[in-house]
Amino acid sequence: MFSLYSICGFFQEFGNSLINLWHSTGIYTLVDGTATWQNLVMVLISFVLVYLAIVKKFEPLLLLPIAFGMFIVNIPGAYRILFGDKGYIVTDVVANVEVARGNVDALIKLFGVDSLDAIKDILAGTSDITLTNGLIYKAGTLEISTETVIGNYGLFYYIYKGVDWVIFPPIIFLGIGIMTDFGPLIANPKSMLIGAAAQLGIFITFFGAVLLGFPEKVAGAIAIIGGADGPTAIYVTKKLAEEYLPAIAIAAYSYMALIPMIQKPIMRLLTTKEERAIKMKQLRKVSKVEKIVFPLLVTLVVGLILPDAIPLLGMLMFGNLMKESCVVGRLVDTAQNGLMNTVTIFLGLMVGSKAVGSIFLSVETLMIIGLGLAAFCMGTIGGLLVAKLMNKLSGGKINPLIGSAGVSAVPMAARISQDVGRESDPNNHLLMHAMGPNVAGVIGSAIAAGVLLAMYA
Repeated sequence: MFSLYSICGFFQEFGNSLINLWHSTGIYTLVDGTATWQNLVMVLISFVLVYLAIVKKFEPLLLLPIAFGMFIVNIPGAYRILFGDKGYIVTDVVANVEVARGNVDALIKLFGVDSLDAIKDILAGTSDITLTNGLIYKAGTLEISTETVIGNYGLFYYIYKGVDWVIFPPIIFLGIGIMTDFGPLIANPKSMLIGAAAQLGIFITFFGAVLLGFPEKVAGAIAIIGGADGPTAIYVTKKLAEEYLPAIAIAAYSYMALIPMIQKPIMRLLTTKEERAIKMKQLRKVSKVEKIVFPLLVTLVVGLILPDAIPLLGMLMFGNLMKESCVVGRLVDTAQNGLMNTVTIFLGLMVGSKAVGSIFLSVETLMIIGLGLAAFCMGTIGGLLVAKLMNKLSGGKINPLIGSAGVSAVPMAARISQDVGRESDPNNHLLMHAMGPNVAGVIGSAIAAGVLLAMYA
């Protein structure tokens, strides 16, 4: 027979369980202020992206995973479950060593402050201090380990390692290499000039970001958006300015998805109807030997001059070599289908999942998005202007529209050149001519990334 004491104890424990259940809900995070209005704004933004992906079909393979990642992580209370709880105990021994070395970067990472004097003040304390970035400093301890990790990790924490360890971007480049035909570029090597000119947006935006007060490393990460290449943007940002990865990656992928809206007005503005109607001579047929030698030669030359570009460019060329060799059909099929699709899903989802409202909605983020748009537009303009110059020098044989394809978004930018050209003449076929500058843009953005990494990483 239950005693009154045991019954009361049961109801007390049950009541505590109900309180724990209430505290675990997303609704409670709205009440206690953990979730903010920024989270709700990001949910609404994710709905807009879902609409653009499904209804407008703006690069749904990229935009839909990003939109859903953004949506799910901003549901109140979801971030803690998806990424898990973690914390660190930083010991005074290691911190004192870093102070003695004057290693400000390490101290910023440990304590969230950028002053050696501030760190010394913390180390002189006699009680534990919880810092603004969530780290706990254990004053007066004599432990030797750098940090003790505390907490449980969620599903997204582990998947995100593909971004954190910079695994996903080179794999994406492997798949892109398999799906890319370098024939139009080999047949018309002058296309490389357009691809190089389209990187103008990267370097103009770099100086613009510096003038706006961003450190040079961060400016380099922001500028790479102008290459119109999501994996490259992630790769560079992870190495130069990881804290800005969500804003830069989302800007890069969003602008890639919105290429039709961004590029078409610029193309119409900078070209005449007569120029848009120019029909170009059919390209020569490229031999099998040329297609096999090309990825090997490019990898060798770029590798010798700029090794920092090899992780991306090397995987791009390896994928292309596998395709052109015609001897590894099973590997080609796996890389361009199962592997590529899997990594695309996870990469998009992880990029979106880092767009947490409280972090993403800031003045700096808005500045980055604005600079990214400027970089993208300047890259398009650079390619168009060089194509117009080539048109003049060739006596009117080159359609300037192919210049807009010099950005790295393959084959989307080339298709836009074709679409705008056919507005003036439905029988005008520019796709293969535009593919030359387009694949040159892929190579150009990888080289530009290598330059930035060699200078600032």
